[in-house]
Amino acid sequence: MTTKQIVVLGGGVGGTLVANLLAGQLTCKQAQITLIDRTGKHVYQPGWLYVPFGGPPPESWERSERSLLRRSVDLIIGDAVCIEPNERYVEMADGTQIPFDYLIIATGARLEPSAVPGYTEGAHHFYSAEAALRLHAALREFNGGKVVIGVADIPYKCPPAPLEFTFMLEDELRKRGLREKTEITYLSPIGRVFTIESVAQFVTPMMEERGINYELFFNTEQIDPVAHTISSLEGTTLPYDLLVLVPPHRGARIISESGLGDEQGWLPTDRETLQHKQFPYIYGLGDATDLPVSKSGAAAHFEAKVIAHRIIGEIKGKLSDERYQGQVMCFLETGYGQATQLVFDYNHPPQPPKPSAYYHYEKALLNRAYWHLVPTGIV
Repeated sequence: MTTKQIVVLGGGVGGTLVANLLAGQLTCKQAQITLIDRTGKHVYQPGWLYVPFGGPPPESWERSERSLLRRSVDLIIGDAVCIEPNERYVEMADGTQIPFDYLIIATGARLEPSAVPGYTEGAHHFYSAEAALRLHAALREFNGGKVVIGVADIPYKCPPAPLEFTFMLEDELRKRGLREKTEITYLSPIGRVFTIESVAQFVTPMMEERGINYELFFNTEQIDPVAHTISSLEGTTLPYDLLVLVPPHRGARIISESGLGDEQGWLPTDRETLQHKQFPYIYGLGDATDLPVSKSGAAAHFEAKVIAHRIIGEIKGKLSDERYQGQVMCFLETGYGQATQLVFDYNHPPQPPKPSAYYHYEKALLNRAYWHLVPTGIV
């Protein structure tokens, strides 16, 4: 029996989990598992949401990737620059070629703020550690005015996050005695405040009750950092004193440069088998894919299990028919120490329960227990 070479590209939640699941079920004679990660740091990105409000600093949401992997998984820290799908190898920046029989692409999504003129000078966000810290500083100096919060483009990571930020900010401003001095406007590029209709119907009345304005069909065209205005392709221009805008997202450059993705760098992935639509021995995982599902760690968690079972079955000669059905489970903070839960799949939209402290504390517990439970494969 020939030892199979399995390469996982990316050490986020999906890549780490799938590597650990594979290592837990395959012997070293059956497979050699290699995970390639650019930094060697595993980041719990949902934690960045709390940084602008004085929550734990970014470094508290990081761990060594090596500390989360099973011993039998080889970790290579460095930049992968090219994938040769036909010759089956990944090329590193130093010219090293890593061969594979199976490749799992879990490269995530990258931020592309330069796609919006004026973004870098005029807008804030919390989708990176550095940006979250800058936003924290801006909020400390904020004393009232016009706050505009929105989404520049779809798709983007963690879809509920901008709504969560909006509700948490409204709560924070009340605590600081600034709510009456502040006008909050939420921007959405589509005809409702959230991509999933049932969630939009759930949160819209909450926004209205709290005096949060919203602008629909606002597709950002440019930001004027001098005039402090943001303009849409539809012709609307809004003034702001503080602008918090989720930047455009794109797939990893290695996907585009290797000819494996679409024009924005997303990996064309079968929605159930998670195999690349052209190369069946290449799998897509998490934010890297073009799947019609949330770009979130929750989705990657479910996807990783399907990929692992399918590869394990193929190597052991017991083909698995396990398929991904679009499962996602995540929380949505609603402010005032409360949250709700979103559970859904391809065929069943979420039906969020009434916000309560229970879901808020459940999310807080997950944030703390994540390192021990999720990437390791215990949960």
